Amino acid sequence: MNILRSAAVALLGSCLVASVASAAPEHDPVPKQSWSFDGLLGHYDLASAQRGFQVYEQVCSSCHGMRYVHFGDLTGLGLSRKDVMAIAASHKVPGEPGPDDKPVLRPATLDDPLPTPHVAPGAVVPPDQSDLAMVYPGGPDRIFALLTAYGDVPKGAHAPPGTFWNRYAASRAIAMPPPLRDDAVTYSDGTKATLEQEARDVTTFLAWASDPHLDDRHRTGVRAGLYLLFLAVLLVILKRRIWSNAHRNR
Repeated sequence: MNILRSAAVALLGSCLVASVASAAPEHDPVPKQSWSFDGLLGHYDLASAQRGFQVYEQVCSSCHGMRYVHFGDLTGLGLSRKDVMAIAASHKVPGEPGPDDKPVLRPATLDDPLPTPHVAPGAVVPPDQSDLAMVYPGGPDRIFALLTAYGDVPKGAHAPPGTFWNRYAASRAIAMPPPLRDDAVTYSDGTKATLEQEARDVTTFLAWASDPHLDDRHRTGVRAGLYLLFLAVLLVILKRRIWSNAHRNR
């Protein structure tokens, strides 16, 4: 399933990139950010990712779902199983119909995906955020930039009715209202919830959701590299010993 998901994500990402390239949307160049998960030895800042889940749950989840992330996956953020079970139980999901065939809601379990909000028929469906950091053109850098760049329409510019000015959005206009503000959430670890901190934390969480096994892959890669280095040293020592004996026997 992970292989199929990765292939689907890669295909979707390439399609999105091709679509964006053909449409040639205009937006300001996205500043490069420094993320803990960048590079071959990168790793997730789990404290930031946990705070980001708070932002997602209290702000983003009212519109955006995460159908590929299950409640049980949240233990990968460093949360205890007990805490994750409590988080799951606080959500209601559709259960088996009752005797009268009426829909029944039940507390979510660890096996349930994070709920997707109901959208009225005919309404625009907000994008699922399970793989957003992977498929969105510009990745985490642009997500962070977008969340922190809402502002007034500059003189001489134009934003279509019903949209908001954002210099990192396609055509510099976006239908989504500004989702974040200072103190939009109260962090459980006492971190001050500025708009920029919220944006950085939720971007880290979205990056984790898109690739939750990155840390495991990097650790495996480091172990494999060290093993190969150790093996190479042994081969060099063995080679020298074999040839030294050959030279003595001449």
